[in-house]
Formats: sequence, C-alpha cells, structure tokens
Amino acid sequence: MTVIYMVRHAHSVFNLEEEETRGLSVQGMADAERVKAILKSERLDAVYSSSYTRAIQTVQGLADERDLMVEVDERFRERDLAGKDYVIETPMEAMRKVFENPDLCLPGGETNNEVKARGTAALKEVLEKCEGGSAAIGIHGHVMTIIMGAMDPSYGTLDFWQSTTKPDIYKLEFAGEELKRVTRLWKSPALERSV
Repeated sequence: MTVIYMVRHAHSVFNLEEEETRGLSVQGMADAERVKAILKSERLDAVYSSSYTRAIQTVQGLADERDLMVEVDERFRERDLAGKDYVIETPMEAMRKVFENPDLCLPGGETNNEVKARGTAALKEVLEKCEGGSAAIGIHGHVMTIIMGAMDPSYGTLDFWQSTTKPDIYKLEFAGEELKRVTRLWKSPALERSV
C-alpha cells in the first residue's frame, strides 16, 4: 500500500491580490504545529506542496522534523475559479455551478475537469515515486476535493468541500492507483473541547 496524506492548508487571511504569496495567520501557524503533532507517529518518506506560501508553511514543519525537502509542484495549486478581473457576486452560487457542470469555465478561470487533469496527473506521479511508502501533500480545498473525487466520486462534491476545514488531513491508502481507504485524521480543537 502507498499512503498519501492530503493536508489542506491552515488558515490565512484572505487577500485576492496576494493569492499565491499570502502566508498563514497566527491561528494558521498554531494549527500547522497541530498538523505536525498529528502526523508525528506516521511514516513519511516525502513532502510535496502546492506552490502557494500558505500550503508550504502548513507542511514545512513536517518536512523539517524529518530532514526532508518540501518538493513544490504547482499542479497542486488552488483552482482558479475566475480571473482576478472578474467579480464573482455570489461565490457559493459560482461554486455550486462549477460542481454541477465540471466543464463550466468562468472568465479567466479553470473548469473542474481541467483541475482534475492536472491534479490527478501530479498525484499519480507521487504515487509512482513513493510506491509502497508514504508522502504528505500540502494542498487546497477545491483541488483536494476534485482530486479525491477523481479517485472516488463521493468525495468530489460541493458538500464534501464544504465539510472540510482549514487545516484538514485525509489519509488515503492506495493499491497501485486504486484508492482503497480514506481516513480523516484532523479533529477540530473546538469539537475536542465540547466532548
């Protein structure tokens, strides 16, 4: 079995002008430490990440602790819902539409199918390089949802995307390229306190 840990990035303060370079917030940095603690006992042979700063920062501690480099692959970057000059009046309605029609492209954006093509190609390369081992991938919510949905359609939905948190961790177990099991490892601190 090959194990992939999909690590959705921790919280960062939204700023469309700094989409690729904005880093984690104070809360995001604290949660990145929790990600490292949760995965401390898991085997990890490699660490990959989106090219966006917030994704790299979320998995950097994992890599540092194991003396690994974060291997950046821009195919894991967040999806471009629309171009920067296109104003999305109702973001949730736009998200609903692109999930209902995977070939829908807002001006300057990408379709879900385009995201699926680049994301699954990147994942398959990681599976090949890490066959029989394990890797963490610092990633974003939309692209993670679409990639996981390509492996099992029950994950490729708007409802699944809305159920994820920042950060989040999904342990994916593969036999070759076939997804065999998914386990969610992240537990919200708020939920832990309420129990």
